[in-house]
Amino acid sequence: MTTTKATPHERTDRRRGFRTVDVTVTVTIGIAMGVVFLGLNYLYYPINSITAAFAPAAGVLAGVWFLPAILAGLIVRRPGAALLAELIASFVEMLIGNQWGYTTMISGLAQGLGVEIGLALLAYRRFGIGALALAGVVAAGLEWVYEAFATSAVSWALSWKLVYLALMALSGAVISPLVCLPLGRLLARTGVLNAFPIGRERAARDLV
Repeated sequence: MTTTKATPHERTDRRRGFRTVDVTVTVTIGIAMGVVFLGLNYLYYPINSITAAFAPAAGVLAGVWFLPAILAGLIVRRPGAALLAELIASFVEMLIGNQWGYTTMISGLAQGLGVEIGLALLAYRRFGIGALALAGVVAAGLEWVYEAFATSAVSWALSWKLVYLALMALSGAVISPLVCLPLGRLLARTGVLNAFPIGRERAARDLV
């Protein structure tokens, strides 16, 4: 398992609050992913026939909606970055236009908080596969609470709700590290993240 731990210097730096570069990158991630979200809606088309018969199957794609929070958490590594990125992405998606309207912001809040809680459980000290998977699972749990009891899913049988929860958690655990770790490392390789731990980790590996 890949494990990335925060150094004492990084933990001290994190307690000082957000730097300008932290805010800039977090906002950039949120805006970019908000635009990407509109395209991600098309991912549901290939499984429309399945979800029409068994709606909980949509849970297999839940993890894609946690990506702004996971990516911001991985790169910035400061409490609040994941939530801010997810809320910005949700706002941009809503502003451009989608089928969910203002409820997009509710989902963004649940998902961003879920990622923050997942990272906080590890004291923002680990950012490897396991940590990102945990953040994805917690995000899935909070999103499920909202969807299962405040959307059309409220009318589903309990068995359907539990299957939906399991699929969402699995999606969050797999998609989060599968997409964000390679993407974060790819960005670090370009040098644009040298001001962040992930950039310094990349530079340290190159020196070995």
